[in-house]
Amino acid sequence: MAWSTHYVSPANTLWQGRKNIPENACFFQIIRLLDLNTTITTVPQTTRAFALLGFSCDEGVRRNQGRIGAAEGPEAIRKVLANMPIQQSDILCFDAGDITCTNGDLAIAQITLGNAVNLLLQHHITPIVLGGGHELAYGHYLGIAKTYPHHQLGIVNFDAHFDMRPLPPDQQGNSGTPFLQIAELHKAAQQHFDYNCIGIQPAGNMQTLFNTAAIWQVHTLQAEQIQADEKKLSATFIERIIHENDIIYLSLCLDVFAAAYAPGVSAPQAFGLTPWQVLPLIRQLAASGKITSYDIAELSPPYDIDQRTAKLAANFIYEIIHSHQGKDPHVTP
Repeated sequence: MAWSTHYVSPANTLWQGRKNIPENACFFQIIRLLDLNTTITTVPQTTRAFALLGFSCDEGVRRNQGRIGAAEGPEAIRKVLANMPIQQSDILCFDAGDITCTNGDLAIAQITLGNAVNLLLQHHITPIVLGGGHELAYGHYLGIAKTYPHHQLGIVNFDAHFDMRPLPPDQQGNSGTPFLQIAELHKAAQQHFDYNCIGIQPAGNMQTLFNTAAIWQVHTLQAEQIQADEKKLSATFIERIIHENDIIYLSLCLDVFAAAYAPGVSAPQAFGLTPWQVLPLIRQLAASGKITSYDIAELSPPYDIDQRTAKLAANFIYEIIHSHQGKDPHVTP
């Protein structure tokens, strides 16, 4: 593993908070630093344990001609989360440091991310990967697939975009290609590809991308359908994913939200969703007992306003941690 050049150990300086408050009341008081260079103690499967793992990378966004700044996302999320309250005493929460992308070598950074995710999962720690551009999804998937090579995996992506662009002539992936890259890996392994996109915007995807999604039999819930829905359609959409898969990987791209809620992203959305439309679906998935790993992508602090997007990301991490139920006891690495 390329730890020496692509891994940065966690720093306690990011976990600072208010003084004179009760013990173990906020995240900065309960967070534990987990250096992946050291020996990790396996957590009992009955314990809800999470590790925040940063993917400090702009390279995929740069290649996709987006607005640079996502590499600063992990630090911004940690700083906001530090002062948020923790409501349950039976939760272990680690900061596992950052995977970085040096010299533009995205492929190595993604492999390193996959190895780190695999390491955490092997020790029964649920990763929450902090982006970083959405190219993190490919590396994240590599780690899940390495841990669970024979389980039926459902992928849920809350996103305005399919992120299934074809690889360019140089065959280098970017923030717009990860889920097509994952689809190709499924095809090569002769595995069923269950990819589910929630919040898709027709104005954000060319017709060729809708055609690609149709070829790969992607399940899609467009933003407009959610806007018009009375929750039944969305809940049923999620229920099928839970019922038909052994494990689930959940990816939350912050550009699924309207720009008023998430201005700090590479591609802001005028007609995006509200947090209240997404929250019940995240809770439904987190409570299923089948989520193996989470990520939050595309926070770009240079374009944020009053930390709105960073606060939104931190609030969803709060909800994930408090709603998550442990993995199905029949599903073991």
